[in-house]
Amino acid sequence: MASSSGTLFRVTTFGESHGGGVGVVIDGCPPRLALDVATIQADLDRRRPGQSRLVTQRDEADQAEILSGVFDGYTTGTPIAILVRNKDHNSGAYDHLRDVYRPSHADYTYDAKYGFRNWAGGGRASARETIGRVAAAAIARRLLHEVVGVEVLAWVDQVAQIDAAVDAETVTPAEVEVDPTRCPDAAAAAAMTEAIEQARRDGNSLGGVIRGVARHVPAGLGEPVFDKLDADLAGSLMSLPAAKGIEIGSGFAGTRMSGLDHNDPFESRADGTITTTTNNSGGIQGGISNGENITVRVAFKPTGTISSEQKTVTRDGEATTLAARGRHDPCVLPRAVPMVEAQMLLVLADHWLRQRAVDVLPPLPELP
Repeated sequence: MASSSGTLFRVTTFGESHGGGVGVVIDGCPPRLALDVATIQADLDRRRPGQSRLVTQRDEADQAEILSGVFDGYTTGTPIAILVRNKDHNSGAYDHLRDVYRPSHADYTYDAKYGFRNWAGGGRASARETIGRVAAAAIARRLLHEVVGVEVLAWVDQVAQIDAAVDAETVTPAEVEVDPTRCPDAAAAAAMTEAIEQARRDGNSLGGVIRGVARHVPAGLGEPVFDKLDADLAGSLMSLPAAKGIEIGSGFAGTRMSGLDHNDPFESRADGTITTTTNNSGGIQGGISNGENITVRVAFKPTGTISSEQKTVTRDGEATTLAARGRHDPCVLPRAVPMVEAQMLLVLADHWLRQRAVDVLPPLPELP
């Protein structure tokens, strides 16, 4: 089972939803970066369950423990191991799923692949696995912000048919965090809250879209052909539980434009920097960052586990019905915001370190 990602900033997550704990090992973080557990905890608190009435009420504090790689408040350059212990797991709540496949979940596919599955909370298929990603990304956030000046921010842009109106150029973290929906459009947030609560009452669930932006990304990040920055971002974001679609820049809307309308004209500023007057490319051209804001949209399907009765089958193929029990999010979007930020941060940190390896070479001599 592949549980690692990244080339130089390499992340390996471990643990299951109803095991002793979950965590991550980060290899490749540079030494002498100021880091304490509070830095990691701030992002984990935004991801944790039970933080509002809109999400699962599993009561986990998700307290991080740094086991290695940090000494006297600074990274040492050696692998950083972080553990979060599971405290409020109740595997007995999943006994009725031992031999039943939940529709649109990973139950059947894990059985098809391994001939065995962890039916208690979904095991590695649970979104609880993303704790390790968010913890690692908190370190990537510190690295990118302190050394490069990069800011990564995401918010809920759509829930079901409710769309938000948010300016990606100016929206702030404080505006995102002001409402439990993590939608900075107050009117849309109120409508989203009502829709999510109604879905819970109906034993149903909702999906939606999260938008993310990375600001002040230097030009030149990304590799030609297979390791393009947009390709790595897409793969990373699509690895999140319930993610079903990805757009970068204009995305699918760009297919309705002509080349003349879609192309981003270049201009030179007074300080000599080169920029574009529009950003339909979403900050990436030819798989390499061009210095503009990197913008993404990620589509998340409705939560697969719902309390309404559904048709399904047992492991033996016998027809049955299922009304799932347990504690589940009626909409994953509010808690997925820090997860989207995490995947963007991990990819950008990895590609920044990879570019540093290129930058150490001396400049070419002037051609005759």
